[in-house]
Parts: sequence; structure tokens; C-alpha cells
Amino acid sequence: MRTIDALLTEVPMFEGMASERLALIAGCASNRVFDDGTYLLREGEPADAFYVLRTGDVALETHVPQRGALTLETLHAGDVLGWSWLVSPHRTAFDARALGTVHTMAFDGRCLRGKCEQDHDLGYDVLMRFVAVIVERLQATRLQLLDVYGHVAH
Repeated sequence: MRTIDALLTEVPMFEGMASERLALIAGCASNRVFDDGTYLLREGEPADAFYVLRTGDVALETHVPQRGALTLETLHAGDVLGWSWLVSPHRTAFDARALGTVHTMAFDGRCLRGKCEQDHDLGYDVLMRFVAVIVERLQATRLQLLDVYGHVAH
């Protein structure tokens, strides 16, 4: 069985990261499995973790009045889920629901924030990698909202 730091070398977000840093990050991780329909994250709840999807798909959703849950994006194996653990006040921005069985590497946000505080170079590296995730999620949300609200009825 491969170690979590070895598995991280296959995650696009961590590509090119030094093995010493991957080992530090892996020290905050565990393997977790979520059953179909289980919520990995709930909007507004405390954000204390992020996930790397190993297998399965996850729907990022938000609640829209009079419409219910709206899927903003579907994440797949290799994708990173969750960035709110990094940004105060550490509240989850979206719901994340398992579409089938999902195997993940789960990372303790408090653990990793502590390591980033102790090693600012690690913190900068992690932050820059998560900024790319945040930007991608904001772009996907914008496109989805344009699709939902951009059509004007005549």
C-alpha cells in the first residue's frame, strides 16, 4: 500500500511540490470513504478539512430559493474539495454531496494551518496552490449563475 505523500505526487494541484513539503502535508491526512448521497461539506458549517478525491464524483451545490439545490460543478478523482479551511472565518462556502461511493484523502485544516504558520515558505506554497482552486471554483460558479439567471424571458 502506498503512503499518502506518495499518492499526493499524483494530484495535479501538488505537482512539482518538494517531497519534504508533501510529507508535512501528508502528516495531516487520513483516508476517508463517503457513501452515495453523504455530504462531505455543508454550506455555512465550520470548515476544518479539505479533501483530495481518489475515486468517485462529488457535486458542489448551493441552495437557490424556489429552486432547491443547484449543482455548480461536479468534481472528479484528482480534484481538491474545500478551501474555506484556509480563510477566516473558516465557514464552508458550498454543499458537497457524494455521487456514489467516494474515496478521499481527508486533510485536517487546523493541522495544516499550524504547519503553515511554523513554516511560511510552506504556507506560501500551499496558499498559491489553493488560490488556483478558489479562482477555478469562482469561475465555474459564475458560469453556472449566468446559465441560471442569464436567460431573459420575453
